[in-house]
Amino acid sequence: MAFVQKLCYLMPVQGNSKLSHSFIMLPTKTRFMRSLIIFSMLFYSVVCNAQLKSYLIGVRGDTLNKVDSEGRRQGKWVIKVASLRGEAGWEEEGVYIDDRKEGGWRKYSAVGDILAIENMRWGYKDGLSQYFSGFGQLLREEKWKAINPEKKYDTVEIENVDNPGHYKMMILKNEGAAIRNGLWKTYDPVSGLIIKTENFTYGVSDLKKSDAVAAVTEKKSVAKPKEVLDFEKKNAGKKKIKVKDGSTGL
Repeated sequence: MAFVQKLCYLMPVQGNSKLSHSFIMLPTKTRFMRSLIIFSMLFYSVVCNAQLKSYLIGVRGDTLNKVDSEGRRQGKWVIKVASLRGEAGWEEEGVYIDDRKEGGWRKYSAVGDILAIENMRWGYKDGLSQYFSGFGQLLREEKWKAINPEKKYDTVEIENVDNPGHYKMMILKNEGAAIRNGLWKTYDPVSGLIIKTENFTYGVSDLKKSDAVAAVTEKKSVAKPKEVLDFEKKNAGKKKIKVKDGSTGL
């Protein structure tokens, strides 16, 4: 305790010179409590950082790019990629939890223009993702569904298209990637108008669904030979005529 009190007495106060010793003039109990809080914060910071393999201190004094003792990325990260072989450099920032991207992630150009906003879960895209041109125009919106990587399968509830308002269960196999799910939009970068849309239901495009239905329901018409048409026309309205086909009846 003596060390904490000594630390308290020696700590200067920034600002007006008349107040430079105001901290020292505080009652002993108040000085002790403030010192204890400061010491606890410093001790916690030292202990936490001691458990990390590596980390960086940002310009604001916050701890970035932490790697824990097991080699997993943790907390807030800022990743910078330099330009290479004609490819423009970029920077992205977001949060890692146990080496997986989590929550909102943003990607910027080398000069700070927004390029992408992605929502992540378990390291996969989940929900809405937006992509922009180098001048800030919205180019594309995508919607995704993430599956817990700890599970081989996931069960979801989907609406029965044959019976709106009613739902059925669907089992999704974990393929180790996010699944397209929802309305995707493509925008014209000049006018900002939507130029293309495509809706996905857990990885299956509605366009493919409509094509599959059309393929099943469409009846392909086959042109009949002229002789058959003449025969049918000649015998129209008559009783069914037996035609010898060369079979022996065996």
